Amino acid sequence: MSNDWYYVHQLAVLAGFRLTVLANRLGCEDEFLLELHDKLSEGLACAIARVQSITALERQLANEPDEGGLAAFQLHGEEEWLARFRITLLDHLEIDVDTHEYRVNGGDWHYALAADCDGIEINYPSLVPLTDAELGTLAPIIRAIRSEAGIGISIARVIYS
Repeated sequence: MSNDWYYVHQLAVLAGFRLTVLANRLGCEDEFLLELHDKLSEGLACAIARVQSITALERQLANEPDEGGLAAFQLHGEEEWLARFRITLLDHLEIDVDTHEYRVNGGDWHYALAADCDGIEINYPSLVPLTDAELGTLAPIIRAIRSEAGIGISIARVIYS
């Protein structure tokens, strides 16, 4: 396959996986798994929209002169965004080690630093991935998306120790 057709192939792969996720959702009865299916479907839809944007910019560059370089700049930005794209299905943890703070799912920042008469303690929460048993029939689909589409998928919950 030539590089010219890479994003067309990527679009087909992502759309196929989105259809697979939606079809798999029909047989799901667990409310938690329904939510994971919905979030994965939404994430794939976002990736599909970016790939469509990339192909539109490539088509524009092929058909029209880009004297200011704006379309080429936009194309480069879209390609970089897609390369770093990640779908977070459950929890997202951000840690700022300089300020000893953390936040979960984009919420408020919390201090992980505590001091008392015994000394100073830094206690950050951690992410624990869900098991294949918890994911059920979604587990092999997620593995396939990661390997075939190259999309990062995070499925972990925050644990406070």
